[in-house]
Amino acid sequence: MPDIKVSIKNLYKIFGPKGESMVQKVEDGATKISLQADHKHVLGLNNVNIDIPARRIQVIMGLSGSGKSTLIRHLNRLIEPTAGQVLVDGEDVLAMSDSELRDFRRNKMSMVFQKFALLPHRTVIDNVSYGLKIKGTDKAEMRERSQKWIDRVGLSGFEENYPAQLSGGMQQRVGLARALATDAEILLMDEAFSALDPLIRKDMQAILLDLQEELHKTIIFITHDLDEALNIGDNIVILRDGAVIQQGSPQEIVLDPADDYVRDFIKDINRARVLDVRSVMEAGSSDSGLSFASDTILESAMPDMSKADVSSANVTQDGEVIGMVTLADMIGGIARPESHDGDQVTYR
Repeated sequence: MPDIKVSIKNLYKIFGPKGESMVQKVEDGATKISLQADHKHVLGLNNVNIDIPARRIQVIMGLSGSGKSTLIRHLNRLIEPTAGQVLVDGEDVLAMSDSELRDFRRNKMSMVFQKFALLPHRTVIDNVSYGLKIKGTDKAEMRERSQKWIDRVGLSGFEENYPAQLSGGMQQRVGLARALATDAEILLMDEAFSALDPLIRKDMQAILLDLQEELHKTIIFITHDLDEALNIGDNIVILRDGAVIQQGSPQEIVLDPADDYVRDFIKDINRARVLDVRSVMEAGSSDSGLSFASDTILESAMPDMSKADVSSANVTQDGEVIGMVTLADMIGGIARPESHDGDQVTYR
């Protein structure tokens, strides 16, 4: 069981002059639509409860207006809640004094924004070092640490350029380097790649995953794109109208969608790129001589099975056989649900 880094408990946000008095109405069944129509208040977050593991990438996703950006801004109190708690390492962020909150933002939690949020009159290296300067870091150390992250995100040689001289993808690399330079344990990324074109977006996802492989930060990543969520997320939370609809691993989301809202999200994804052999294995063992580690995705396993000209293979974990998988299992796993009628699901 991983350590919990951030715990969000019974969090509500209701926009309007009498937000606190509206919480009871929501608890009594008022919806986002009825609250606005009857009481002229907007329901931003509705009793959100999420435990975010340390050193993992937690994705929070939903359509526009679902509350995902509102939620992430509660974690560093850019938005104040109507009710609830946000605990980081057991400490309630919402109970912090102004000075404690400043220290928390400077040292524990960094943020990467969708629109880059770079200072246009400062060079790349000055933008990257800005958080360190605020912390009072020695000038030589500040320069050294900034240069390290500029190099790591692939911007060597652009240190003295200004943001306007860079492409969108390069500007977002500056934003990522700036967030990493402070060495904060938690990285908030609010639609950080959504303003980029698809190819650059994929490149930035790869950079993030490569860095995470080494750094093991706690990353909370907001997106409306399910492909992006499945590509980078260790865990996924799906919001609708400010409430948590489903949370779990990418495989749990794909294999067992909570309702039609989630089912619509996942209906067109390439399941072979998400599901691993463990998710479709059965009891027993194979004598084919072929085996796959339990986290091997189906997209990789199926061609290997075809090349080996076998119809089954063992599934292993820590060197031990834990089950077997067949071609039929894999094909059944990647078939997309076509319709849903109560408990009856048909596939195609």
